Amino acid sequence: MASDAAGCRLYLITPPAIDLATFPDALAAALDAGDVAALQIRLKPADDDTIRRAAEKLLPVAQSRGVAVLMNDSPALAVATGCDGVHVGQSDTPAIEARKIIGPDRQLGVTCHASRDLAITAGEDGADYVAFGAFFPTGTKEVQHHAGPEILEWWSEMMTLPSVAIGGITAANCASLVRAGADFLAVVSAVWGHPDGPAAGVRAIEAAIRGA
Repeated sequence: MASDAAGCRLYLITPPAIDLATFPDALAAALDAGDVAALQIRLKPADDDTIRRAAEKLLPVAQSRGVAVLMNDSPALAVATGCDGVHVGQSDTPAIEARKIIGPDRQLGVTCHASRDLAITAGEDGADYVAFGAFFPTGTKEVQHHAGPEILEWWSEMMTLPSVAIGGITAANCASLVRAGADFLAVVSAVWGHPDGPAAGVRAIEAAIRGA
């Protein structure tokens, strides 16, 4: 998962629940529609066995296309399933412990809400990227922290570590985040819930990024 010197890239997150009979094809269509940097497997509140089965189906689809796959929350599951990394929140495994579990070569992302201090600490603890948000209302999870584009501007001016913007991001509202310096836009509903299908969702976000 690399940032693009020329601009912002797409970071896909799975819906909270997926149908393994159909979702791999939907994922393939989305990844073939444009430049996707990463896929985060985030299935809550699924048990570990369900997540393992999902990873088994989704990893080949993504990795064969050069898309990094990160497991949400569980460093141990990330290693066990062969993911490229893990994304942890502030209430999950601490970043410094997650890094020990996944080793030096897998990627580590850390949720930092709207906190500069948390982001700096995450970098010091071995994160490969920091995630800020939520920038907009979202139905995917309960929002307790709200962020504005200014934190992306500050981070991009002060730090070299990539940033991910998350929370209710759509083709219609993402321009300010792109202009503020986000390296990645994390999206769920804007792709998987697009009325014309996930491929159209990816194309719409990409067009908005280019237009920003």
